[in-house]
Amino acid sequence: MEVSTLTAAVCAAVLTSVAIATPASAHGGITPPNFDEAEILVDGMLSPLSLDVEPGGTAWITQNFPGLLNQVTKRGERIDVVNGNGAEIGAVSTRHNTVYYAEVAQDHSSAMLMSLRTGKEPVPVGDLWAHENQENPDQVNSYGFLDLPESCASQFDPAGPFGPPAYTGIIDTHPYASLATRDGVYVADAGMNAIVKVSYDGGVSTVAVLPATPPVVATAEIVAQFGFPACATGYSYRFEPVPTDVELGPDGWLYVTSLPGGPEDASLGERGAVYRVNPKSGEVVPFATGYVGATGLAVSERTGIVFVAEMFGGADGTGQVSVVPPWGGQAVAAFPVTSPAAIELSGKDLYLTKDAFVLGPEGPQPIGKLVKISLTNKWLKSSLN
Repeated sequence: MEVSTLTAAVCAAVLTSVAIATPASAHGGITPPNFDEAEILVDGMLSPLSLDVEPGGTAWITQNFPGLLNQVTKRGERIDVVNGNGAEIGAVSTRHNTVYYAEVAQDHSSAMLMSLRTGKEPVPVGDLWAHENQENPDQVNSYGFLDLPESCASQFDPAGPFGPPAYTGIIDTHPYASLATRDGVYVADAGMNAIVKVSYDGGVSTVAVLPATPPVVATAEIVAQFGFPACATGYSYRFEPVPTDVELGPDGWLYVTSLPGGPEDASLGERGAVYRVNPKSGEVVPFATGYVGATGLAVSERTGIVFVAEMFGGADGTGQVSVVPPWGGQAVAAFPVTSPAAIELSGKDLYLTKDAFVLGPEGPQPIGKLVKISLTNKWLKSSLN
């Protein structure tokens, strides 16, 4: 069973560390973007976890916990377009004059990709829950402890929070992000642990299943923290991958961010990742690793540069945006941003939701913002040097 601080909260309520790049050291004296000076387009949102921006600058945002789909005009006017009436709303994307989003039951007993045209009522496009229930794509993966002796495995409570000591993919769906393309709508599903495609005639097919995360050795501290039997100390555990965003790169491959399926902070290491996925063959290739709470990414169509929103990244764990070169590997820059969630590029403008998951005494606070910052060609080019 996946254990994710962020995804668990959604269900209930509806690298190595990189140095922050400085103008002198990393970019040849060219001033990098300052996210503290980004233009605030809208404020006061609760859990703005999904975002898409149309070419003209109109933004679409989901407030997942209260179940709202908002349109934000270029002037910063926020319009409530869809109310889920108790269901979670997420995974928004647009194509031409149609908006696509996911509507998910609180207990994940249903999940539907919806479409919305201007002046029309929302209509269902594809039944994601039915696909998961029939196919269970990640049943090909093995999770949990590796090679645990039966004498120890028998001490686990299958009904406990972590389930059995070892298991394959379970029936669960949680569409977290979508990408509308000419070929259909790709969905990053954090419950299926897979990328699926919904065709415009309603068919749902599996594109790729993300691999289980690299094993983590269960130290005595980890065993105590998670409440595992003491006999599990020293054995390796594989958490589930949790895809959180999907974008199309200039190479024609899909780029996918993934949470590590366990604690999303850095307590077990910086285990978030970005994968490249061939949309035709389903091949999955690691692109970059070493992220903390990777909940979104944006890919430059012109340069191939990738921006990764790390909700719990940075030296103090409050968030950062990392910049990855088109060939992947280690980030070349990182900028502190408080609790970034969704990130999109539109031309030279970078849009970002921030303060998206800041906890207060009563839970996540409604202080989420949509901000915009313009990127210069000189800075984009210099970041590749």
